[in-house]
Amino acid sequence: MSESQNPQAARDAVVLVNLGTPDAPTAKAVRRYLAEFLHDHRVVALTRWLWCPILHFIILPFRSPRVAKLYAGVWMADGSPLAVHTARLADAVRRQMPEAQVVHAMRYGKPSLRQTLESLDADGVGRVMVLPLYPQYSTTTTASVGDVVDRVFGSSGRARMRADYHLDPAWIEAVAASIRAHWAQHGRGERLLFSFHGIPQRLSHAGDPYAAQCRASCDAIVRALELPEDAAMLTFQSRFGREPWLQPYTDKTLEALGAAGVRDVDVVCPGFAVDCLETLEEIALQNAEIFRAHGGRHLRYIPCLNENPAHAAALAALARRDLADWA
Repeated sequence: MSESQNPQAARDAVVLVNLGTPDAPTAKAVRRYLAEFLHDHRVVALTRWLWCPILHFIILPFRSPRVAKLYAGVWMADGSPLAVHTARLADAVRRQMPEAQVVHAMRYGKPSLRQTLESLDADGVGRVMVLPLYPQYSTTTTASVGDVVDRVFGSSGRARMRADYHLDPAWIEAVAASIRAHWAQHGRGERLLFSFHGIPQRLSHAGDPYAAQCRASCDAIVRALELPEDAAMLTFQSRFGREPWLQPYTDKTLEALGAAGVRDVDVVCPGFAVDCLETLEEIALQNAEIFRAHGGRHLRYIPCLNENPAHAAALAALARRDLADWA
């Protein structure tokens, strides 16, 4: 009997899932990506009859060309930063876990999460451990990955998903170590700013644990760095639309810091597993310009963990423990 015929002998699979990215820094590719992303009811909860005309006749035609230009400014030789670093991270985790089949997928775009899971199912793998690359849980991100897992595997019991790892000690130490290394090489600013992706405040009020988990992650990293409480600040970036999002906002905080005479700040984005448009363009370029325009001098962006060996080791350990607990 082959491994594919014998579930007990079949190899386990670990699927690292990131949000997604366009295939190219072009208006057409960005429009295709945004259409899939913004059609997800987890991302935009408006009724489809109201949202779809707004999306297809207003947002996509006007936003896609502008966003494509932003992607072009950070595009790497091998592709989108998020795609390149996610693939490299999966390779690094694969080297840490020779006992499992480690692959990566995107919730939106390619490689498609649904197609990846269906392929693993057809290949007869054993258990499938899905690890969203979102340290902090949110209904807007992690829950959407769970929707796809449920659609593919249903109640078969063959797949499980980790909800978050926002207080995992190895991950906390990996982030802290990356900050220490950056300070050792580039010097230390007057403030350390933690910038997490925002979500609408109404979701937090409705029970989404994301904001509380961001605060818990920030506090744990600050403790690992042995910093006084007033040396670090928690902020939220990337708001969209007119409704209130989680505050304080990163850009407004940087404006205030610059106006108050703070000359140098360090910004780290531990809610992002790998660098992407929101870190490389929004923080390192746009927000650095905002800070300078309001009196600041240097905004030093501290890169995401990306394919850092400590990052890969932390994720591999998480997946291995989850599989062991599943046995």
